[in-house]
Amino acid sequence: MAEFTVVIGNKNYSSWSMRGWLMARIGGIEFDEIVVPLDRPETQAAIRKHSPSGRVPVLLHRGLAVWDSLAIAEYLNDLKPEAGLWPPSAAARAHARSISAEMHSSFTDLRDNMPMNIRASLPGKGMTPGVRADIERMTFLWRDCRKRFSGAFQKDDGFLFGTFGAADAMFAPVVTRFKTYSVTLDSDADAYCTAVLGHPAVKEWVDAAEHEPWLIDKYEFK
Repeated sequence: MAEFTVVIGNKNYSSWSMRGWLMARIGGIEFDEIVVPLDRPETQAAIRKHSPSGRVPVLLHRGLAVWDSLAIAEYLNDLKPEAGLWPPSAAARAHARSISAEMHSSFTDLRDNMPMNIRASLPGKGMTPGVRADIERMTFLWRDCRKRFSGAFQKDDGFLFGTFGAADAMFAPVVTRFKTYSVTLDSDADAYCTAVLGHPAVKEWVDAAEHEPWLIDKYEFK
């Protein structure tokens, strides 16, 4: 039994679970995984056994519950700073935390109109003026990071700060949305999405999502 446990919802639909799980996967720890299927009569009771907020993800460690994806990133960074969840320089770290917090609190049109559904192919669905504005803002952030900080780790694997870190984990669920809804992107944003989808941890999550047995009808656009 691992020292850490990550409690998540459906991998196909739960974008916040994906963020927290990726933080753990790249955070230098071994962990067990508990998946609680969402949108079922027993869901809330099952989650509240582990999470004081009644939401996922939650990281469990030695009697401590750490809920919320960004809190998980910060906790793991405290424990394992050598894992590189955040960039080494103060300026790059501040920028990474700023864009991660913006992802955490913003882009509501995109969230509402293009819910995560990794298994689906829904080209053109959900594109509203508000969604387009969210996409333009987000892809600007990506281009700006790549221009200013892609060498933050002295190695550039195509991610926002060079190597895959907490900021990339925050945006990874959006990358899956862009694939699901066949969103047309500029070449820089498209290259970034390709890098994210090719990361081993992201590929592991996507493969598991594609093989899950559960369906949530409201996210299937039937």
